[in-house]
Amino acid sequence: MHGSGAVQGGDAGEVASLRKLVDPEDPSALSSTTPQLNTALHLAALHGHAAFAGEVLVRNEELLVARNDDGDTPLHLAAKAGKLEAAELLVGRALAWPQDRKSPLIMTNKAGNTALHEAVRNRRGAVAEALLDADPSRAYDLNEQMESPLHMAAREGLVHVVRKIFDFTWVEAEYVPSVAVSGTALHQAVLGGHTKIVEIMLEKHVWLLHLTDSDGNNALHYAAQKNKSQLVELLLNKQAQLAYKPNGERQSPLHVAAHYGSTAAIKALLRCCPDVAEMVDSCGRDAFHISVASGKTNALRCLLRHVRPAELLNRVDNDGNTPLHLAAKMSRVQSALLLLNDRRVDPCARDHDDHTARSLVEVKLHAGEMDAYEMYLWKQLKQQELKRCGKQQLPPLAPYPSRRASNDKYFECIVETYILVATLIATVTFAATFSVPGGYGDDGTAVHCDKIAFNIFIISNTVAMCSSIVVVFCFIWAWQDPVRFKVDQLLCGHRLTVIACLAMLVSLTTAVYITVDPESRWPAYVVIVIGMSTPAVVFLMLGKEVIFVPM
Repeated sequence: MHGSGAVQGGDAGEVASLRKLVDPEDPSALSSTTPQLNTALHLAALHGHAAFAGEVLVRNEELLVARNDDGDTPLHLAAKAGKLEAAELLVGRALAWPQDRKSPLIMTNKAGNTALHEAVRNRRGAVAEALLDADPSRAYDLNEQMESPLHMAAREGLVHVVRKIFDFTWVEAEYVPSVAVSGTALHQAVLGGHTKIVEIMLEKHVWLLHLTDSDGNNALHYAAQKNKSQLVELLLNKQAQLAYKPNGERQSPLHVAAHYGSTAAIKALLRCCPDVAEMVDSCGRDAFHISVASGKTNALRCLLRHVRPAELLNRVDNDGNTPLHLAAKMSRVQSALLLLNDRRVDPCARDHDDHTARSLVEVKLHAGEMDAYEMYLWKQLKQQELKRCGKQQLPPLAPYPSRRASNDKYFECIVETYILVATLIATVTFAATFSVPGGYGDDGTAVHCDKIAFNIFIISNTVAMCSSIVVVFCFIWAWQDPVRFKVDQLLCGHRLTVIACLAMLVSLTTAVYITVDPESRWPAYVVIVIGMSTPAVVFLMLGKEVIFVPM
């Protein structure tokens, strides 16, 4: 575009150049555009050259409502870029715009955003306040996503903008549900975790607490979802009844917190309203059921610590499932084990089909679909039934399936791998016994036998060797009865292998420590640090999985 280079400077010299280049009698040169359809006024607004923009408007005021390829007016671009001086100039001209023509303050771009939308969306607080001073009612305009500048400001945490909006007359309009917007402006503030904005809103209009989104969720549902305990407490202090308000699926805020694993929110809700744990959703499920179904073991652990009545832990849903039944059906092994460890949970309870949790797991056993974790769970459920359900009639205990029912190639690979690893450990540790650090003296005894480090080496080396020998023999006999082996011995064999590996690490570090020159111990210390960090690294990578069989 001709003359666009002059816009980049924006000082008095360029204004003077503009006056020379553009004939006052024929300002048509100012109507030329860039390939993006930006006029000289668009560029001046974008770069914040207010004096230049003012000179352009003197010559062609129609450029105030010109649109570029995105539908943006110069005021949109000034708002996006946060150019306050240019924005104030354009706002002043917009206020003087003829009333029978559409004002730049209400013009929208292709996204349906006004200049105020763009200022707030781009976190240009000063420009947004200037626009609000000019026309406060624009704070409630909805774009194509049914989102107002107030929604955006609440979500973005623009405290001063929200305060200014609430200082003006409040527009008490019904909330327009939309899939693109999560609830009201209060919901947006909660989603963003902006406590100060929530306080401002509720100080002015506490009735906002009663508004819900299109799914019936109130602001407390949102705070529970995002695990914002401070906001949960703030909302409950304003109105404790919010904790008992269900959404469209009859879920309380505690249900939502359990579903998302929001432990801080769970604690805050139960501290203020302990009886909210009694609420059930449309499927008859309480928070325990929800935490199991969603696989949130941290939420389940928190509920077990803070909910006391035993009947809530054994309540059945509409299908007759207790939380333990649900964990068994959905293969939530960790959740089931947590429940089993709580003496209040009844492993003898039956569902509508007369199944206990143990008999539900057995269904997978006979279908050949049970993995090592579920087999471990089955074993624990059987033990609990034997201990606690002796006086009750229970489904018959299923026998182990025949050997032919367990034709698992992956199981074969697992067994072969363990045998190979254990054999290697046994071989290495056996060899280390006859080549001890420092060697032997003339009398046939080890040179360093009087040192504590040497005794640690001998003990750890023996532990590694003996553990690996036990693993080898156990896994050789695995083919006698593969299913029974998976349930009863596989986990023990795995853990013995882990012990053997750890003992071998100890053996390595002590051997290095013994053989290094006492005057220069630093290499030994480095080796010890590396050896000690190895189990930590493995645990960080695998977590608790490291103590279970990878099946």
